Amino acid sequence: MNERTASIWTPLVYSLLLASGLLIGYLLQSDGPLLSVSGSGTGPGGKGGRVEQVLGYVDARYVDEPDQEQLTRTAIEAVLADLDPHSSYIAPDELQALNDNMEGNFKGIGIEYLVIDDTITVVSALSGGPSDAAGVRSGDQVIYVGDSLVTGVLAKDIDPASLMQGPEGTEVTIRVRRDQSSDLLPFVIGRASIPLTSVDAAYTIDPDIAYVRINRFSKTTYSEFMAALEEHLEEAQAKHLILDLRGNPGGYLQEATKLLSELFVERGVLLVYTEGRSSSRQPYKSSGRARYNIQNVAILVDGGSASASEIVAGAVQDHDRGIVVGRRTFGKGLVQEQYPLGDGGALRLTVARYYTPSDRSIQRSYNGEEDYRGDLGRRYASGELTGRTAAAVDSSLTYYTDNGHPVFGGGGITPDYFVALDSSLSAEPFLKLRQQVPAYVFTYVREHADLGAYASLEDFTRQFRPDMTAVIADLQALADDDYPDRANTLSPTLRKELGLFFRARLARQLFDSSAYFVVYNQEDDVVQEALRLLRDSDPLAAARSTGL
Repeated sequence: MNERTASIWTPLVYSLLLASGLLIGYLLQSDGPLLSVSGSGTGPGGKGGRVEQVLGYVDARYVDEPDQEQLTRTAIEAVLADLDPHSSYIAPDELQALNDNMEGNFKGIGIEYLVIDDTITVVSALSGGPSDAAGVRSGDQVIYVGDSLVTGVLAKDIDPASLMQGPEGTEVTIRVRRDQSSDLLPFVIGRASIPLTSVDAAYTIDPDIAYVRINRFSKTTYSEFMAALEEHLEEAQAKHLILDLRGNPGGYLQEATKLLSELFVERGVLLVYTEGRSSSRQPYKSSGRARYNIQNVAILVDGGSASASEIVAGAVQDHDRGIVVGRRTFGKGLVQEQYPLGDGGALRLTVARYYTPSDRSIQRSYNGEEDYRGDLGRRYASGELTGRTAAAVDSSLTYYTDNGHPVFGGGGITPDYFVALDSSLSAEPFLKLRQQVPAYVFTYVREHADLGAYASLEDFTRQFRPDMTAVIADLQALADDDYPDRANTLSPTLRKELGLFFRARLARQLFDSSAYFVVYNQEDDVVQEALRLLRDSDPLAAARSTGL
């Protein structure tokens, strides 16, 4: 190549190299659109880069200055909305709170609170946490955080959690009002890692029956469950187990299968398996290392029991290992994996379905987000929840347990023994009064010094009998603006239910959070039916002979 030719081509070559570098840089940048990797269709993102092209044109030529971040997020959410209800984009500001919840801890000062009269009011200082160590008490009203006045929470749109939480090791100063005193008490509290327990309550509900309630399957659930078994099976010598999974939305599949291994003493029992288009069949089997010889088992479920909760109920039911009591579960049989994104958020993508040991998928149809989310309302309207009609099952999706009992796929776990929901509990006057109870409990404690005479929860449950006429009058006064009919008189059933809820909340305030369940379960229909069935010589036969 002569010198003249080189002088012509050299600038062109450099221009091509620069353009290529810019293109490669755009495709690899961590904060670029993440829906497609390249125009060649060879990467995992797909087929042509049309989304990037559209966003590029909008960015370059749109009449007004576009919000590229919002457009990108809208595009991502639109794609995921066309897949299934559980694939989702998690924004960076939401991801940490979600991870904390599933990891079983968060960084804060360790208080549980309610907003009462527009003021942050401490329900409890978590035992062993920073606030407990500093001397913060139940009933304290938080007036200042740092130099900021934080009364008027609702009016000022204050997020109390954001004020209290922060990096571990940092300090926050709060000033609280105690016992209506005009003087404020200052506390300097170091933020720490606060455990979020997934076991709400564990106690010996009957001389030979342990009760454990789990609110979700986090990374600490199995260890918490084992601690509960140690206390109530080994030390208290109970033989049978009630596992309450009502309202439990699921969580980590591995935690559910580890828990199930404690219910199956044999090694190699199939507990669940997952399978998807790009995921080969993955079975999960019992370990054969169950620490305790649990005899009869009852799993309590309802329409809020989903995912990992349904895995537990399905395995127990399919292998005839115990009884499932309550109402039909939610019906979520999809498995999600979480992938980090360059903007600090994450993609939670459905990658497989899970199947119970009888090969049934309990995932219900998700044709339309509104229809999917509104299913529980339709169950109530149809009479399924109240027992007026039977649970809707698809007979074409009939499967069989180990003993040949028919079970159904395609719409949640139908319990072996159904317990109807009392429809009167949805009456508006009752609900208006019930929602006043948590705040009213603080006033009641201040005005009844004699509550200190109850040295133990056992004393409280045996002896405490409130004047419900006075309590209801107080609740009506609190609800005055919203109460639809002051002249309305509650039925004996609703008075009884309101009294039960009040006593349970009061026990929680006086003792600890598990005390709520100790009191409430004494009259809870589902718990009482489970106890009755477990006392039968053959609980499974007793449940299935009349339960469907």
